[in-house]
Amino acid sequence: MQGFNRYYPPDYDPKKHRTLNDYHGKHALGDRARKIDQGILITRFELPFNIWCGTCNAHIGMGVRYNAEKRKVGMYYTTPIFAFRCKCHLCSGWFEIQTDPKNTRYVVTSGARQKDEEWNPEEAGGYAIHENDPSKAGPIDPLAQVEKTAESSRYAREVGAPRIESLQELSETYNADPYELSKRVRKQFREDKKIEKRKREDDDSFKDKYALPSTLKLVDEADIREEASTKWAQERGEWEVLERSKRRRTMAEMGRAPKQDGTLATSLLSGALKRQDPFLSAGSKPLKPSISGIIKKPRG
Repeated sequence: MQGFNRYYPPDYDPKKHRTLNDYHGKHALGDRARKIDQGILITRFELPFNIWCGTCNAHIGMGVRYNAEKRKVGMYYTTPIFAFRCKCHLCSGWFEIQTDPKNTRYVVTSGARQKDEEWNPEEAGGYAIHENDPSKAGPIDPLAQVEKTAESSRYAREVGAPRIESLQELSETYNADPYELSKRVRKQFREDKKIEKRKREDDDSFKDKYALPSTLKLVDEADIREEASTKWAQERGEWEVLERSKRRRTMAEMGRAPKQDGTLATSLLSGALKRQDPFLSAGSKPLKPSISGIIKKPRG
C-alpha cells in the first residue's frame, strides 16, 4: 500500500531511515515500547482467574484488565515463558503472573495468591489433561484399565448416585406444587411491600414535621440497637481481657512480694492498721480500752 497523506521531509533518506518512525526516532508501538530496550513490552493483560492482592488483601475478579509489563523469562522446549507484571488498581502494589506451557495454564509467582477453583478430573474417575508425568499417565495394561474403570464405577455408585438422588429429592420438594409455592412467595412479597410502604410514609411525615430535606436518610431504631449491642459486646470482650490481664499481674506481684509476718492475712491486716494509725509501728499492737462498757453506779 502506498503512503498517501504522509509528509516526507526534504532530508528524509529511504536508504538511511527506511521508515518515518526511524526518521522521527519513534517506535511503531508508541508509548507501549518505552521499555523495549529492557526487553519489556506494555501490553493489555486480562486476569485469567480470581486472585487476592498480597499488598492490600483485596479481591480482584477474573477478567479485570491491566497495562502489564510483558517480558520473556524462560523457555519450555521451544515455547517461550512470559511474565506479566501488573500494578493493583486499589493499592498500587505489584503482582506477577507467568505462563506455564507444561500444564497449559497461568500461575501466580509473586505479589498475590490465586483463588483455588480448579477442577480435579480424578474425582470423577478421569485423568489430568496434558499430564506429562509418566507415573500419573493412564494405564496401558488392559487389566489396569479394567481396575480403573471399576474404581470409577465404585466412586459413581457410592458418591455420585447418593448426591444425584438428594438433588432429585430437593427438586421434587421445590417443584411438587408450583402454584402453592408461587402463592406463598407472592404473599410474602406483598406483606414486605406494605411494611416498606408504611415505613416510607412514616419517614416522609417525620421529615415534613421537622422540615428535614427529603434526601435525608433516616436511621432505623433496630439498626441503632443492633449496632449498640455489637459495640457493647466488643467492648465487653476487650474489658474482660484487660481485667484478666490485670488480675494475673496483681497475683504475680503479690506472689513475688516479701512476706513480713509469714502470712498474707497478717500482711494485709498490718497495712490496714497503718493506714488507720500512721504512728503505729510495725511491731506494736493497737491499744485496747480497759473498760469494755459503761458501768452504771448503783443508787443508795
